[in-house]
Amino acid sequence: MKAILSRDFLALILSVAVVGLGSGATLPLTALALSEAGHGAGIVGLLTAAQAGGGLVVVPLAAWIAARFGHRRVIASSVVAVAAATALMQAGTNLWVWAALRIVCGAALMLLFTIGEAWVNELANDASRGRVVAVYATTFTLFQMAGPVLVNRIADFTGWRFAICGAIFVAALPVLAAIRTTPHAAAAHGPHGGWRAVLPKMPALVIATGFFALFDTLALSLLPLFAIGHGIRADVAVLFASAVLFGDTVMQVPIGWLADRLGRARVHAGAGVVVAALLPLLPFAMATQWLYWPVLLALGAAAGSIYTLAIVACGERFEGVALVSASALVSASWSAASFGGPLVAGALMERAGADSMLWVLLAAVLAFLVALRWENARGHKSHDTQRAKETVRRSVTPR
Repeated sequence: MKAILSRDFLALILSVAVVGLGSGATLPLTALALSEAGHGAGIVGLLTAAQAGGGLVVVPLAAWIAARFGHRRVIASSVVAVAAATALMQAGTNLWVWAALRIVCGAALMLLFTIGEAWVNELANDASRGRVVAVYATTFTLFQMAGPVLVNRIADFTGWRFAICGAIFVAALPVLAAIRTTPHAAAAHGPHGGWRAVLPKMPALVIATGFFALFDTLALSLLPLFAIGHGIRADVAVLFASAVLFGDTVMQVPIGWLADRLGRARVHAGAGVVVAALLPLLPFAMATQWLYWPVLLALGAAAGSIYTLAIVACGERFEGVALVSASALVSASWSAASFGGPLVAGALMERAGADSMLWVLLAAVLAFLVALRWENARGHKSHDTQRAKETVRRSVTPR
């Protein structure tokens, strides 16, 4: 647990919290401003896609950029780029300019999250990696969830609200400057660290991230419609997403601790099995109020663990430039799934009914379980069992 208590880790977590707050506020603020200007959901969707596209474009270059310029400089530059692009949206309402600024934001945030996740993994050790990454993920989620609340508070400041969001990102810079550790990835060169070499070694991790991105996006957008389709009142249905996110947030650290004790691969597979078992039960749970709330909480916890433990697995399997490439692929999977998944699920729900959303999610989690089994058969799994035994041995050894 020393990594969790270290100054560098606390500084990195605080910077992640600031970025999470800023990014959680920027997208809803953009949607609000576009709506006030008379634009519909189509334009909002296109600008959201522009940000996702900026992230996807930078994926092949992430490892090279980190190796060439260093983690600290790239993260700081990314924060400045996001802050400037967000603040510049205050200067006008030209959609082409806004699209370009969202592309810049997407590329910078992709680099920031990619290198930040790799940096967290380097600060962790094998005995505490699950808890360390869980704290990181939980902190970001909590502050990202606070973003819409911030938008609500500054909505009336029409002449300053984008500038305020931009200034929030800048607040991360002094915290980043306090970090003393220099990650090793920047000095690790070689032909085996590129994303083409890394991808065949982590198909289950890429699919795991894609699944959770899809789950997260659908929970926020289509889960209330699913509930309404099953006779739940609209004012109650909108709380379904909150229940799922609450389960995700509060259970990541306990599940990270469990992964450190029992082995990441075992808990990772168990989380996938829980999700696969609960999804088909959700339509039946809709008829019983005392049942659907715990099902939603458990579903959020297990689904969130699939993503958190994918980040943990990246740190177990890779290091140096390869770790940055793996983190970039994880971020790319998130962007692609969160962009394309709702389009598919929404179209299916219109044509085949509300339960179609569940079958899309079920197909995704089953694909993760199949890929995880394939990885284990091919020998890509980490030495979880040995590490768990070593952790237990240390815990019972007299001091």
